[in-house]
Amino acid sequence: MSYFPREMPAPEPTMDDAEFWSGCADRKLRFQGCADCRRLRHPPTPICGGCHSTRVEWIEAPSQASIYAFTVVHHASHPAVSSRLPYVVAVLQFDGLPGVRFVTNITDVDPAEVHIGMEVTVWWDQVASGDSPTELVFIPRFRPSSMVGT
Repeated sequence: MSYFPREMPAPEPTMDDAEFWSGCADRKLRFQGCADCRRLRHPPTPICGGCHSTRVEWIEAPSQASIYAFTVVHHASHPAVSSRLPYVVAVLQFDGLPGVRFVTNITDVDPAEVHIGMEVTVWWDQVASGDSPTELVFIPRFRPSSMVGT
């Protein structure tokens, strides 16, 4: 069962982020980096902001991250999420991946307990693709690391 209701729109990959979503299909969280200067970036872009190279590589992220910033959403941004209010949207940072920030949901926790620096672990949410309701898309969401294995 997915975190948000079935009516929630699924991601629609673009030329720039198709490789990111391909990794997600294999349940691997990967971020784009420059193959020349090694600068990491997310969201994916066609050109490195540092050296302007078009050569890219994909770096697998660790399964754990920490919360860099967050907000608790109390008003639905889409009718499909009304039943999930309140929910947490967070910006994460990863050890060993300087400069990468990733926006996602923090689940399985009372929003009042979420805090900056909280350690979280990825889990893979399965949602139906907008193109084919029988095809699944895997979206990386995170839950408190203390809950993993419980």
